[in-house]
Amino acid sequence: MKLIIASNNAHKLTEMKAILAPFFDDVQSMREAGIEHETVEDGQTFMENALKKARELAALSGCCAIADDSGLCVDALGGAPGIYSARFSGVHGDDKANNRLLLQKLEGVSDRGAHYTCAIALVWPDGKTVTAEDYLYGEIAHDEKGGNGFGYDPLFLLPERGLRTAELSAEEKNRISHRGKALRQLVEKLEAME
Repeated sequence: MKLIIASNNAHKLTEMKAILAPFFDDVQSMREAGIEHETVEDGQTFMENALKKARELAALSGCCAIADDSGLCVDALGGAPGIYSARFSGVHGDDKANNRLLLQKLEGVSDRGAHYTCAIALVWPDGKTVTAEDYLYGEIAHDEKGGNGFGYDPLFLLPERGLRTAELSAEEKNRISHRGKALRQLVEKLEAME
């Protein structure tokens, strides 16, 4: 059976293909499958958005579909930016502007606890669904550091390591990341189904 990943993000695709290839005959991105579709992410939670994307793609393609929704939740901001992480500053995907706004909102704030969330949904054409959700806990630093990763990684500090996630290699980040942990959780569920 073919699996289509609801993403064209190269880093995400590489990671997901490697992890999910043993369970499917063919694993493709939307672009590779020739599908042009943009889901309106209007859910109230990461999981609602992931499920909506996966269900729409499974219905469109007639294949299994997997989607994730991820973001940063900051304690002092009541969980914001949350599901709006990619468009926190008002422009979708403007990492620099999002980081600047986050630092502005946390100016003078001592509680800088935060976590990344990743919700993943795998949907079959018949509607069968498997989901997983996991987290990476840390805090928001006072300045950016590191050249790896993307999004809020230059600000996301792992206190026990004294490093930002942007200072980790891709392999190291995938090993501890919210997405990596959620994917491994999903794989455990798939193995239990076999």
